[in-house]
Amino acid sequence: MDVSLEGRVALVTGATGHIGQAICLELAAHGAAVAVLDLQEQTCVRLCEAIAAKYSVPVLPVPCNLAEDAQVHAVPHRIAAALGGLDILINNAGFVGTSGLPGWVTDIERQTTETWRKALEVNLTAPFTLCRESIPYLKKSGRGSIINVASIYGVLGPDMSLYDGTNMGNPIAYATSKGGLIQMTHWFATVLAPDIRANSICPGGIWRNQPEAFTERYKKRTPMKRMATEEDMVGTVLYLASDLSRYVTGQNIMVDGGWSSW
Repeated sequence: MDVSLEGRVALVTGATGHIGQAICLELAAHGAAVAVLDLQEQTCVRLCEAIAAKYSVPVLPVPCNLAEDAQVHAVPHRIAAALGGLDILINNAGFVGTSGLPGWVTDIERQTTETWRKALEVNLTAPFTLCRESIPYLKKSGRGSIINVASIYGVLGPDMSLYDGTNMGNPIAYATSKGGLIQMTHWFATVLAPDIRANSICPGGIWRNQPEAFTERYKKRTPMKRMATEEDMVGTVLYLASDLSRYVTGQNIMVDGGWSSW
């Protein structure tokens, strides 16, 4: 069966982040036109230039603040007008905050309603709006695929001992929003079938120069004995975007090195 995505248009949110860039390049390598969505226009343009330098596919920079509903609402219509349709929607963007954001990485008693709302707006409400507004184009495609990038913490509770002695943490708003994204995937999968497929993936921890104490604890808890890389995610995304998964919908795939198997 062919893995080619030639003639298809893909929208990737959070496109200029680590996972997003890897996804965009993989889709382009298999022939898809790619709409690159992220917050800053300059970074979107740079990634489009990098894709165009390697692959002969159409690209479109789509600067967008996912916390602004009016901007989000317009995105699928803009892409369909510019690139001739929309076949693949990848909700990859995520509000992860920083250790310095008030009310985020702190004890539960100090995690704030404000940061809770910010996380749900970007991680859950924006994907809902994009899915809803993309339906006419994905249905017209005849091979429409929604791929939501969730997290192992949308399925599992955190082991806070992993973070001892670091400035890292695991905010409840992040986990809750990703759990909601998985359930939203199930809903769309059953309601939009057979015209549109919807699946989610749950990445495990990705190595990004975290403190050694954390990474060593994490690796000991993972059957594969290492943290993930961005490249570990793209094969599953490509599978779900292509005809290889034409009978797969409503699934949540754990790409976690076996973390969830304990």
